[in-house]
Amino acid sequence: MIFRKISLSDYRNIESLEIEPGEKVNIICGENAQGKTNLIEALWLFTGAKSFRQTKDSEFIRFGTEKASLKAEFFSENREQTAEISFLTQKSIKKNGIDIKTAAEYAGTIGGVVFSPSHMNLFRDGPKERRRLIDTSLCQLYPKYLSVLADYKKVLDQRNTVLKDAKYHSGLIDMIDIYDEQLARLGGSIIRTRVNYCESLNKKASEIYKGMSRGREEFLAEYVTTVLSEGEHANSSMSTAEWAQKFYDALQKTRNYDFEHGATSVGPHRDDLEVSLDKMPVRSFGSQGQQRSCILSLKLGEAKMLGEAMGEPPLILLDDVMSELDFIRREYLLNSIGESQIFLTCCDKELFSGLADGKVFIMEKGKIKET
Repeated sequence: MIFRKISLSDYRNIESLEIEPGEKVNIICGENAQGKTNLIEALWLFTGAKSFRQTKDSEFIRFGTEKASLKAEFFSENREQTAEISFLTQKSIKKNGIDIKTAAEYAGTIGGVVFSPSHMNLFRDGPKERRRLIDTSLCQLYPKYLSVLADYKKVLDQRNTVLKDAKYHSGLIDMIDIYDEQLARLGGSIIRTRVNYCESLNKKASEIYKGMSRGREEFLAEYVTTVLSEGEHANSSMSTAEWAQKFYDALQKTRNYDFEHGATSVGPHRDDLEVSLDKMPVRSFGSQGQQRSCILSLKLGEAKMLGEAMGEPPLILLDDVMSELDFIRREYLLNSIGESQIFLTCCDKELFSGLADGKVFIMEKGKIKET
């Protein structure tokens, strides 16, 4: 997938912008609050995903105007295509001039991976953010995975309601068996999908980290699930039925504890992705630079997997990625990522002195020009 031309109108702080990016690396330089992240966000919206800022659609519209418009000309699936997104009273999408009625119709049009400063919370915050990292990628790879997640959450909420109310209505206790069977079936599918994905992701991310660090540290990303007993490790050899049984057994063991606390204590909603360097947990012992490098390796590994699934390299968006990286890691990012079209933002264009092939743009007050 290659963007040929991007046009934005009344989007955030951007009154009017048009850019014809290069096919490889595109550097967007400028001071803070000039619109660099707004441009990255707009590009991300073309993938069909929500903003990585978790913002409302109404906030995309430039202050004092009524409508924001985004247009793209891009090459994908061996042909030239177009996409248009507008925000008025609601979001509307066109693909090749045809109105898109549902998100499912647009899904898979443009594959992409984004890194923003908010991703640095991956190790600072709890396992919820790390599960989100896995699930966001899996939803791009397997659209049906999202419905399984939704069904799981529905049953989980029902089970938790029974756990809380059973002390007041003893007749509800018998319902737990029904919910346990449903939860185990759905959860077994989720765990198996995550485990298989994380094993593949680890292989790709390990190679990327090795290149970034020149082999100085050993990277490992491992899915850790609460349904296994202490000392057991998740592996892709187990079937969905085996994972479902493991989950069901764990629910039986923790049932009394769950009744006491009014919540389900085991399952994929409690699982985690553990990342280590030289067998030491990054979230506890990694420096800022090491943590950033690990997150980048995971995101770039995700991009490789997405590219293999879609049959073409995905878009890679890296917002404020160069800070806290040494020259070796910056040079790797600039010149060794692969065939994807890449957009990077930064305040200091001197950080890109090692760029071998690409375009550099300067952004100021919502306007952009190529240097």
